[in-house]
Parts: sequence; C-alpha cells; structure tokens
Amino acid sequence: MCLSIPGRIVEIQKRGTLTMGRLDFGGIVKEACLDYVPEAHVGDYVLVHVGFAISVLDADDALTRLDEIRSIAGLSEPPEA
Repeated sequence: MCLSIPGRIVEIQKRGTLTMGRLDFGGIVKEACLDYVPEAHVGDYVLVHVGFAISVLDADDALTRLDEIRSIAGLSEPPEA
C-alpha cells in the first residue's frame, strides 16, 4: 500500500535534466519532481508519492482528498498561511 498526497504547483523550474516544482500541501511548501507529469502547469494539483508527482488531479478531487486527510489526522482547519 502506498500513500500519496495532493499538492498545488506554485512554481516550476528546470534543474539539470529534471523538471522540479514547489508544491503547496495545505500550507506546507515542499519540492517534488514533475517529470512524470509533463502536462502539469502552475496552479494544477498533482498527486505526490515519495517526492514524485504521479498524476494530475482536478481541484475538486484534490481538495476532497486534502479534507479527508485532515479528518483522519484530527485537524479541523487548514494551517494558517
């Protein structure tokens, strides 16, 4: 079983031969490799597993998944930005 988390792309940059992105995971910004989702753009939501974006999600699906994760974690509101 694997766990993947939806994140919104806030920046895309090339680093050598890799396409990397800065992603917002509900207030926490981390980097992930975007090479597996060349169709992704800034503002898109992607599903990230172990530092690699593996698919593009529509915003409604991504926000639903984030709400479910918050619910499981016992968080009622997203962290303040």
